[in-house]
Amino acid sequence: MAEVYLAEFEDTVVLHFGTDTTRINAYTLASTLAGIADAAKAANATLNPGYDIEVLVEGLGAGSFKARIRTIYHGAANLFSDATLRAIVIGVISNFIYQHTLAPNAEVAVHVNTTEVIIEQGETRIIVPRDVYEASQEVERSPKFRQGITQAIRALEEDGAVRTFGFSGHMEDSVPPVVIPRDRFAALPAFLGNADPATNRELLETTDLEILRAILERSTRRWEFVWNGMRISAPVSDQSFFDDFFAHRIMIAPGDALRVRLRIKQRRAPDIGVYINEEYEVVEVLQHIPKARQAALDVDSLRNSSNR
Repeated sequence: MAEVYLAEFEDTVVLHFGTDTTRINAYTLASTLAGIADAAKAANATLNPGYDIEVLVEGLGAGSFKARIRTIYHGAANLFSDATLRAIVIGVISNFIYQHTLAPNAEVAVHVNTTEVIIEQGETRIIVPRDVYEASQEVERSPKFRQGITQAIRALEEDGAVRTFGFSGHMEDSVPPVVIPRDRFAALPAFLGNADPATNRELLETTDLEILRAILERSTRRWEFVWNGMRISAPVSDQSFFDDFFAHRIMIAPGDALRVRLRIKQRRAPDIGVYINEEYEVVEVLQHIPKARQAALDVDSLRNSSNR
């Protein structure tokens, strides 16, 4: 009997796109990864309040087509020291997709003990950590989580070249231990009620922006930044940041960076199923990072020390 341990899928998983070649349609890949990233952010918001999550594509591989993704967690500002990070988002997504695509297709036996849930289906045994299994039930109530999973699976369903979709723990795995055949793709959107993704949406990201052009006045004029290698324009609406600047507690120089909470307004392109960034706004400045020494200067610490 084949055994799959979902405990391996804590912060990294390899996605296997079963195609007849080593290529994949760019829109299929982008829509699938974006849907999984959206689901990860929604799951993290439920499981880890006070933490932000970043989803990265770490590598691509052949053998049909593979993409390895990793989650990285960041503590948000003013995080309580006793908050416990539950680094199980990847496991939750893998377990959720498995339960609502493969598991309903055949007779399934579920065994629950104090630390694990064992799902037996034919010759396959899926061993799920108890906290991952319970967290999957917790996050599935989130509409954003359901929409992200729906977008990912629909992208696969709409691409006739994708015959299977699977998960594994290692890029070297030629055959993933969890394989979802094409005829099961429709099961998950059906379970989720065929919820259509929103046409427009907003995201809030904690990220670093390199300053290209600063507008050192209180206004809605747009600063220019480099974000993930891309040039963007965005106003800075954090008035506390300007308070610190005009009090000379922060000195801005070319090449400096800001760690910020960035609001991203997106529009969904229905013909390709991908969200397109349309507008940005810096809603909070968390740190000023001078270029010379690249040492993070905590804005909140400066404010507190100035008030002593």
